[in-house]
Amino acid sequence: MTAPTHASGASSPPPASSDDDLAPVGVLASFKYAFSSPRRLRTEVLAGLVVALALIPEAISFSILAGVDPRVGLFASFTMAVTIAFTGGRPAMISAATGAIALVIAPVAREYGLDYFIATVLLAGIFQVVLSVIGVGKLMRFIPRSVMVGFVNALAILIFTAQIPHLLGVPWLVYPMVAAGVLIMVFFPKLSAAVPAPLVAIVAITAVVVLFGWTMPNVSDQGELPSSLPSLFIPDVPWTLETLQIIAPYALAMALVGLMESMMTAKLVDDITEVRSDKTREGWGQGVANIVTAFFGGMGGCAMIGQTMINVKQSGARTRLSTLLAGIFLLILVVALGDIVGLIPMAALVAV
Repeated sequence: MTAPTHASGASSPPPASSDDDLAPVGVLASFKYAFSSPRRLRTEVLAGLVVALALIPEAISFSILAGVDPRVGLFASFTMAVTIAFTGGRPAMISAATGAIALVIAPVAREYGLDYFIATVLLAGIFQVVLSVIGVGKLMRFIPRSVMVGFVNALAILIFTAQIPHLLGVPWLVYPMVAAGVLIMVFFPKLSAAVPAPLVAIVAITAVVVLFGWTMPNVSDQGELPSSLPSLFIPDVPWTLETLQIIAPYALAMALVGLMESMMTAKLVDDITEVRSDKTREGWGQGVANIVTAFFGGMGGCAMIGQTMINVKQSGARTRLSTLLAGIFLLILVVALGDIVGLIPMAALVAV
């Protein structure tokens, strides 16, 4: 599939040259490559900004899916992206709060509260480091493609069913807004790939609701958005055998699901860029990122296929700088524009 890139020759170079495709994997080399030319730097910076904008509705939506405040998912997306930019084994791959992780550990938040929820994230990160060091990450490349496809489809079904409560007992205007959002998600990518369809849907629906002054559930109804930088958070739980019996099954499930989704995404980026990533480093890097995220009160996460494709395929990013900037831009946008983010209707998030 990539043969035309090499066959194009000097007469008609593609937007992303073969040099771009062969960007280095190492930490220092990757950041150095990002500053190798004004064009490359501009590409990485703009890619980070686009991903940050696309991450905001995703992080809020997955927070609600997990049953926690939006700031828990937003802080997780910030810390995951910034940490994995240095610890990960796959440059330009985006890690943040994800639907898969939210679904796996949501029962902990619902049944035991936030402190046990964060303790689960911390333990999951430790599990990921241990599993990667002993080589489990490498074994995941032997998972059949059919299993991967089933995993992604099952995740989509679970995320869909989790949105149903937001459609019950709400004003009738919510339903046409959800329908409009779905239509934007389906048809906008056919018109343009320059801006992520979820972002367009969020902005369009929010603008219409605010313009007409309609009253319907919005993000501010779900919990407080961050107005400052994240601070150190130590989960207030008794570290006893009983606590481990409660959180360990969820933590192990989160660790395995996170590793599976991350390795699958890394393999996809490897195929696009024709550069092999360090899967072992990516595995323990995800673990370290989740540990750091837990200590800042985040819900944890893993690699995101959709946002990574926006970064690598649509925006042309190839280095760790784009991942780092995605996290930094996300925090700046949320802290500076929190009041505006609070106006986003829940109908828009259900649609995306």
